[in-house]
Parts: sequence; structure tokens; C-alpha cells
Amino acid sequence: MTEKNRPCCAAEAMRRIRQIEVGGIVVGLAMLDDTIDGVREMDLHSADSIADELLKQIKIYNYVPGAAEAAYRAALLREYEMR
Repeated sequence: MTEKNRPCCAAEAMRRIRQIEVGGIVVGLAMLDDTIDGVREMDLHSADSIADELLKQIKIYNYVPGAAEAAYRAALLREYEMR
């Protein structure tokens, strides 16, 4: 994510929420589209490295319960591949 796209504050990040299904539950994630765009720019090649980076970046603006990390990782990778 470039400085230009970075939100100025938490309120701005909250305006950039998109809902996705994670483990059968619909959750709202702040900055998801920006995160996907930023990871895509990294030109990572393996699904594991992409999923790891997506999870790492999404945790900056969102709470991800430790017990649900695998479900979030799979959901984030699915969203990445669909875009």
C-alpha cells in the first residue's frame, strides 16, 4: 500500500470495510481491497507466501482471533484469487 492510499486515521480505515465469508461467518474487514492491491504489487508467487502476507497485512487494521487464523488465511487467499 502506498502512502497515497494509506488512511489518515482509524475512521478513514473504517470507511473502507468490505464483507467476506470467513469460516461460514460473514465478517467486515477494513482495508481489504487496499491490502489485496498491495500484496499483488509484491509479485509473490506461492499461495502460501501470498496468504501469509495477506494475513499479516490485514491484521494491521483488523482483529483476527488466533483460533480463526487458518480460516481467515483461506478466505483472504480466496478473495485475492477472485480479484
